[in-house]
Amino acid sequence: MRVLSLVRRWGPRWWALIAVALAALLAALLMVFGPSGGDTGDGAFRPRFPQQGLVTNEFAYWHPNRAHARHSTDWTMTSGSLFGKDGAGWTGVPDGDGPDARSATGTDSAVFRLASRRRDFGQTTVRLRLRVQRMVTTGRTPSRPYDGVHIWLRFHSEQETYAVSVARRDGEVAVKRKTRGGTSNGGTYVTLAHAHAPTPPGSWRPVSTSARTLADGRVRLTLDLAGRRVLDVVDDEPGELARPGAVGIRGDNTEFLFGGFVARGGR
Repeated sequence: MRVLSLVRRWGPRWWALIAVALAALLAALLMVFGPSGGDTGDGAFRPRFPQQGLVTNEFAYWHPNRAHARHSTDWTMTSGSLFGKDGAGWTGVPDGDGPDARSATGTDSAVFRLASRRRDFGQTTVRLRLRVQRMVTTGRTPSRPYDGVHIWLRFHSEQETYAVSVARRDGEVAVKRKTRGGTSNGGTYVTLAHAHAPTPPGSWRPVSTSARTLADGRVRLTLDLAGRRVLDVVDDEPGELARPGAVGIRGDNTEFLFGGFVARGGR
């Protein structure tokens, strides 16, 4: 009875105004924190993306307390910008310019570094659909054979991770182990396996890659492209990469989209 009394007293116009205000508040929260829903009831990580707009960028990582910084509940980003486009993740137009809070002045996505906030991925399979739009260069990122898209498995830091190259400028794919200490951004890469498997630009391609710890402590890593196994290798010296970590995507001089991202697995 009390609710009915309030409805009669305020009238439908007031209730409509309240509904609009609540919708605006929800939209503002989504603008600040980005789309969520990456964690699902079955333990899989399934990040969602908006039809358009910025999800997060390096500005939010390096200036977390600045006004209008766009944070994501699913991702952190040390370099570049992540947008939603038609429900998929997108680099935006890659350039070498540092972005502002909204990536309006530049994207810096010629150097794209994206990692999940979750870091419990050990026995893990990552699946996604990848669409490489084009390769680019900028004033500070010249053309290099390894330009392309790479999936991070058991990511602890940019100096300590498995990197699975799934689409490169030179047509190669590879599985690499990166450990701390060295000249490559503070780390050293060791190539565990490679093959020639070019990715045609402009079309969607299914990608699946996994990391599994064997009974003897070694780690088996695989890569499937369009349903075909192209790499299968065992790392005899995983070291710290025997432990779970994050998953993520690295891009170099490449405009690309990715959709249907799912990471499964546990310790």
